[in-house]
Amino acid sequence: MKPIIHFRITYLALTFLMIVLGLASRKYDYLLIEMVADNAGDTLWAAMVYFGARFIFVTKPPLISLCISLIFCFGIEFSQLYQGQWMNSIRGNTLGALIFGRGFLIEDLWRYTLGVGIAYLFDALWNKFLKQTTS
Repeated sequence: MKPIIHFRITYLALTFLMIVLGLASRKYDYLLIEMVADNAGDTLWAAMVYFGARFIFVTKPPLISLCISLIFCFGIEFSQLYQGQWMNSIRGNTLGALIFGRGFLIEDLWRYTLGVGIAYLFDALWNKFLKQTTS
């Protein structure tokens, strides 16, 4: 089995990859088909949250990261129901908007579920592949 540091580096790299892909999906959305352009940013954001959780909780089962990621993503989305002045000023800048969003959308919950689910499945398949190649 690989040392934990290798797994942490892998999950950190995947976290940054999701950030790059997510930002690219917003900047170059005109290159994507409409359905992908409309959904990719939030889906990749949720995958980034999952891989970030795996980075932090690398010694815990992946299901823990899945649950934490969904709770975090849903919490951020539901926090958008609050439109206080101080929170809207944070959301008014680019970084704040990327982290906290701007307004509640029920469809974002589906996008987050999809992103976390795909990341979880990728993680499970990748780890299964690693176990088979090291056996």
